[in-house]
Amino acid sequence: MGDSSDSVSIDMETPSLSGKEYVVETCCGYVSVSVYGDQDKPALVTYPDLALNHISCFQGLFFCPEACSLLLHNFCIYHISPPGHELGAATISPDDPLLSVDDLADQIADVLNYFGLDAVMCMGVTAGAYILTLFAMKYRQRVLGLILISPLCNAPSWTEWLYNKVLSNLLYYYGMCGVVKELLLKRYFSKEARGSAQVPESDGVQACRRLLDERQGLNVWRFLEAMNGRQDISDGLRKLRCRSLIYVGESSPFHFEALDMNSKLDRRCSALVEVCITGLFPLLLKFGLCVYPGLWHHVLFIETIPYRFRHVGQW
Repeated sequence: MGDSSDSVSIDMETPSLSGKEYVVETCCGYVSVSVYGDQDKPALVTYPDLALNHISCFQGLFFCPEACSLLLHNFCIYHISPPGHELGAATISPDDPLLSVDDLADQIADVLNYFGLDAVMCMGVTAGAYILTLFAMKYRQRVLGLILISPLCNAPSWTEWLYNKVLSNLLYYYGMCGVVKELLLKRYFSKEARGSAQVPESDGVQACRRLLDERQGLNVWRFLEAMNGRQDISDGLRKLRCRSLIYVGESSPFHFEALDMNSKLDRRCSALVEVCITGLFPLLLKFGLCVYPGLWHHVLFIETIPYRFRHVGQW
């Protein structure tokens, strides 16, 4: 990462995608971490959105050979799953206390301590973006940069709070039932991708539906309860000095929140990229394809980035 030239080093031979699984004991219970790459390289920590883990959330990103090669050539990636969201997770005991968003952020610090990591890059998606931003605010010296995809920074509005309560009750009493999966798929995919009576749903939607079948409803309920109790962190955003990149679709339900968050970050070290895409999963896939060298150079090497970039048209 010390190279400050105008080019990005890209190893076009695709690195191995086999990761190593760790279970890390933290101050607030155990956390599953999947590590990909050479642990001698700088660290990139990821955190997924609600009801997802690193496989279901970041799979589209790593389907792009250029982005995958670029990331693994420059970083060792530490995928942190929210408690109970890892593959094959059992239902968390009802005797275990509910965790707050602060507890989840503190778990990340314990993960870094476990692996002997000092300062890291972070990449989070929606709920995961909030957790990583909160972590950056609480542990400023430990974050070099933030890549935030459709992020949140405000407390839930009354409509979001009520919507989440309905979803929370469904998860608690009925688990990962059909209605819950449909509500989550609306969060992840555009109406067109989800199909209709005349048009079948896309392969990506079908794959995500199968992955949601593997989630334990009560574990997802715990993460949702934490996010529904989150606080407004906008006042602390201006104090962040790490480089920040916000990436959001113009038709995303989180578009306004991303713009609001961007307006409160220090413009000298933040940038916003808006793309004409609807749906979280297509957005992640396009983020993987977003390998025009200038932007990736700024993201990976934490140098000066343009304050606002709006991409329109085809990739």
